[in-house]
Formats: sequence, C-alpha cells, structure tokens
Amino acid sequence: MHPVVLKQVHKTYRLDSVGVPALADIDLDIRANCFTVICGPSGSGKTTLLNLIGCIDRPDQGDVMVAGRQAQRMSDDELSDFRARHLGFVFQNFNLLPVLTAYENVEYPLLLTKVPGAQRRARVLALLHAVGLADRASSRPGQLSGGQRQRVAIARALAPAPQLVLADEPTANLDSQTGAAIIALMRKMQREHQVSFVFSSHDPHVLAAADDTVHLHDGRITRVERRIETHAAPA
Repeated sequence: MHPVVLKQVHKTYRLDSVGVPALADIDLDIRANCFTVICGPSGSGKTTLLNLIGCIDRPDQGDVMVAGRQAQRMSDDELSDFRARHLGFVFQNFNLLPVLTAYENVEYPLLLTKVPGAQRRARVLALLHAVGLADRASSRPGQLSGGQRQRVAIARALAPAPQLVLADEPTANLDSQTGAAIIALMRKMQREHQVSFVFSSHDPHVLAAADDTVHLHDGRITRVERRIETHAAPA
C-alpha cells in the first residue's frame, strides 16, 4: 500500500478578496520506503503540497490519503494525534526547543504519545547514537552547530517510529559540505528504519539521492521520475 495517495487535489489561498491558486489537478502516489523529492521553482507549490501530505493543511477539493487515513475527514484533534504518532518533520530552521537539551528535544514527541520511561530512554539514546551525537545529549541547540542541530531534528523526527518523514528544504541553511552529509545521513536512516522520506528541495545533492522526483510548475505536476524504473512515470 502506498503511504500517501492524492487524487484530483486542488488548493487555493485567499489574499483579501482574491483567490491565489496554489495547486491544481494533483494526482500522486508516494511509494513505501522511498526517498521522494518534490522540486520546482519558487512559487511552484512545493511547500503547499508538503503541507497537505503532512496533514498541516487541507485541500479545497480532492482526496488526501496518508497512512491509510483520509486527512480531510479527521477533526483538528484527530489530525494532531495522527501527526504525532505517524509523521515526523524536519525543518530548514531546525525548530528545536532552545531550552531543552538534544536528549530532551528527541524525547519530546515520545512524551506527547505517552511512551513509557524506560522505552523512551532506550529509543532516544539509540537515535542520538545513530546520528552521531551520543556525546552531545546534554547540549542545548545554542551549543550545537547547524549540522548538529539538523541531526537532532532528524533523530526527533524518527523518535515515534513514523510511517512518513517530511522535510521542507532541509539543507537550505547549511553549507554544501554539511548539507551533503545531512542528506547521506537521512538516506542511511531512511533505509535502516524502512520509512518513507518526502522532501521539498531544489538542492542538487537532495535530487541526486532521490528514488522518486516529483516536478512541479505553477501548481501542477509536470512529471514524476522513478529512478528504479527504466522510464519516467506519468503523474
């Protein structure tokens, strides 16, 4: 089963009395255990599409199925609980809580879902070790480099064992060498944890690592490339 299925999705934002189309006629399947990148020029709808897949926003028309649930049929409270249990997020600005240590930032989503203490500690320590930050568990974000903060964010995203991890321009605030290292780490974690990763990006390092690439232009999918196939798949 595909973890994400979108059918005839449309999204328009209102600016005063003017409607601004963001997405139109979106039909898309995100494959399980794949590294999928959504790319396109600024204003093409990448972030809007990612927000719909991440159940942060709702479509005006069409169906958004995520992990077997129809997003637009869930209440706000149901969506919040669904995101906490089934989705992980990585942001370009890291979005770590500055007063918490690296350990506590990774632990936070497990507290929200009431994971028992011993299980929580084992999960957090294992993830910090996996991202190479076991020795920085007690450091706060302000004591970490940009690359280290993004590693904490990746560990936090994986903490609840999600079915899907979403990342909006995860390398945008990193230098090229650090960005390449972060992409390699996410690729490694994606394979080890058997989870689907979906990115919005135009970073060539991210595109080169992709299994599937979704090309957007003016709010429409122009093509979908699936690297393990011998030809581009239609959108």
